[in-house]
Formats: sequence, structure tokens, C-alpha cells
Amino acid sequence: MKGKISAIIQARMGSTRLPGKVMKRLKGKTVLQHVIERVSQSALVDEIIVATTVSKKDDIIEQEALHLNAKVFRGSEDDVLGRYYHAAKQSGADIIVRITSDCPLIDPYVIDDTIRVYLSGGCDIATNAGLERTFPRGLDTEVFSFDVLKTAFLNAKEVYQREHVTPYIYEKASKMRYHKSDVDYSRFRWTLDTSDDYELISRVYAELYDGEHDFYLEDIIDLFDRVPGLYMINAHVEQKEAK
Repeated sequence: MKGKISAIIQARMGSTRLPGKVMKRLKGKTVLQHVIERVSQSALVDEIIVATTVSKKDDIIEQEALHLNAKVFRGSEDDVLGRYYHAAKQSGADIIVRITSDCPLIDPYVIDDTIRVYLSGGCDIATNAGLERTFPRGLDTEVFSFDVLKTAFLNAKEVYQREHVTPYIYEKASKMRYHKSDVDYSRFRWTLDTSDDYELISRVYAELYDGEHDFYLEDIIDLFDRVPGLYMINAHVEQKEAK
């Protein structure tokens, strides 16, 4: 029995490079709405929780998430690991799917395939990111049990381990499994962290979104093949890495 699978989407208005990015609009909807709608297409996720902070400026995130029928948990602004732990504990989650709110091109099929890698057993964490990334940045999915999350919550001491949720899990895992694409798409950057990222994602939505989320990884790759200049819009952007 797989237990309850909860997708927890971390979201906050504070962002050093692009403040308020999750409430920016793409084709009339917020980035957060697009993320929630795409994650909701997962066949294996049982519930979606938006984990935001207790800061007053994040009231708008709570309002948007509730409007979209997602659950909301509010916790520490800096201790994101603690925020995840308490959100998962409150919901009674058995398995956690970690998603970030700056990924409005997240792919529900990739999410499900990563969950299946985890469910096949024998690992502490399953991921399509990390050191063996083959998917575009912006489709990142990490899957782990509540027990593994609890161990990290109780034992992680370093600031970077608390800020980024999964470093302790990666560091201490006896085994992790990678979900890899047949083709290496890791050169593509589809996450939202800068104004150039926003320009790129806006172009993708202008081309492919017409009120329904019916375009996924291969559709976006086909678009890039047809319009090769898209890749260069944010090719120069360097990802802010955790320690």
C-alpha cells in the first residue's frame, strides 16, 4: 500500500532576484495557479498543499491557494525544512512530493514517473534533479517518505540544510534513485527566477497555452526546435545553488 501522497509546493513572495514572482501573471492567471493546475493533473498525487510563511506579505499566497482549492500551511520563512515537516505532519502525509512554486512548466507525467521510481522501492529519495539531472530545470520533482523527512527535521543543523529542505536527505541517504529522461534536456532552463526567465516562460505560454494545460515536456521541446531563439533568452542565467 502506497499510503497518502502529498505534493507540497513551497511558495513565498520574498525573492531576491524576482520579488513576487509566484504572483506574476501568465495568460491571465498567476504563476502559482498554473503550478497548482499542472500538479493537479498528476494521477498519483492525493492532495496539494501550498506551504508558505507566516509573514504578512504572504497572505496573498494563502488567499490564492485557498481560492484554487489547495490546502495551505504557514510556517517559518527561513526554516523551509521545518515548514515541510509540519505541513506533512498536519496533513498525515505518508509520502511527500516536493515541488517549488517557480516552476509553471512542471510536468505531471514527469511527476508521476518520479513517484513510480520511488514506489518501486529500495531508496530514501527519488529525484529527477540532483547531480544526475537530465530533465530541464523547472521540472524538478523529489519524492521521499514522511519518516525520512522527520529524520532530516530532527537532525539537520546547518543553515543550508534547513533552507533547502533536501540537502540533509541527499547527504545521509543510504540509497537514492534518479528518474532520467531518455534524452538529456538538462541544458534547458524553465524555472522562474529572473526577468529573462519570465520572458522565456511568457513566450512559451503565448505559443502553447490556450486556457488548458495540454502541453508537456515534448511539446515544449518541439516549440524550441521550431523557434531556436527561445533557448537564448535565458541561456546566460546562472542558477543560485544551495551549498
